[in-house]
Amino acid sequence: MNKTARRVYFTFMRRKLIAANWKMNTPPVGAAEFARSVTEQCADAGCDIALFPPFTLIDAVARETAGTSVTVGAQNVFYERGGAYTGEVSCHMLKSAGCSMVIVGHSERRHILGESDSDVAAKAKAVADSGMGALLCVGETERERNEGNRTDVVKRQIETALSDVPAGRITVAYEPVWAIGTGNNAETGQIESMHGEIRGFLSGIFGDASKSIRILYGGSVGASNARVIAEAEGVDGMLVGTASLEFDSFKCIIDVV
Repeated sequence: MNKTARRVYFTFMRRKLIAANWKMNTPPVGAAEFARSVTEQCADAGCDIALFPPFTLIDAVARETAGTSVTVGAQNVFYERGGAYTGEVSCHMLKSAGCSMVIVGHSERRHILGESDSDVAAKAKAVADSGMGALLCVGETERERNEGNRTDVVKRQIETALSDVPAGRITVAYEPVWAIGTGNNAETGQIESMHGEIRGFLSGIFGDASKSIRILYGGSVGASNARVIAEAEGVDGMLVGTASLEFDSFKCIIDVV
């Protein structure tokens, strides 16, 4: 397949995807240099790669990755097309800047910034309607897991967000909230169990079309545990946070997939 034509949300063989979520950070080497290193040193990677920089760095990353197989995405979006929404950014603006994917429903936006399931659903629909791919994040808190509600929580998040979104525009990332940024990664059995549950939820919504949807794992992913996670049943890639800020550690994760 022509690398310049490949986009992550059109992958039907579920080729692995490694996605870098820089959050509100800039890589120490600088965004453009980091993106250049990815295109030059990871061109023959056995997986797809997506970079999600802060809004202010999207243009620099998009310029460096133009014409390559690396996908550039945004960490957030507003669901309206335009108007008096101070501080927000629309899908049209992101596409114009070079984005083809958007993260929606990240746990930090749900639990720190108060986004509701309906907010996430509106964003996912806006992203899909714009022609971009939505990377939907779902996951339970430690309290929800301990109370035995983990399955109900994730099922609700998925069914609400994807009620009006086509399967071809979706990637899902399971991120147990209790593992994000804590260094306490979920055990292989826990990851495989939830990924299996998610696969079932997607099948219930989309039928056979759900087979093309990739399910990533996110939650304290690093070079030391990436291989174990990548080999877990049902894991189609990883959403990487802190470990994606240093190119060497990010490349280590890419190399083990």
